[in-house]
Amino acid sequence: MFSSGQLIFGALFAIVFLIIIIISYKKDLKLHQKNYKGVKWVGVFFIIFLLTLFFIKYFLKN
Repeated sequence: MFSSGQLIFGALFAIVFLIIIIISYKKDLKLHQKNYKGVKWVGVFFIIFLLTLFFIKYFLKN
């Protein structure tokens, strides 16, 4: 389906892309911690909200 050259290129591209993403994230980590302090709480409450909706749907269905 793919030639060996295409597979090698795809693998190298994925590895280099991940390395660049990790380096960029580490470079901006202090800025992210400063600007996005309360984001984890928004995520926690969103997950709790979704679980609540699923429980309500489950109990109303039965």
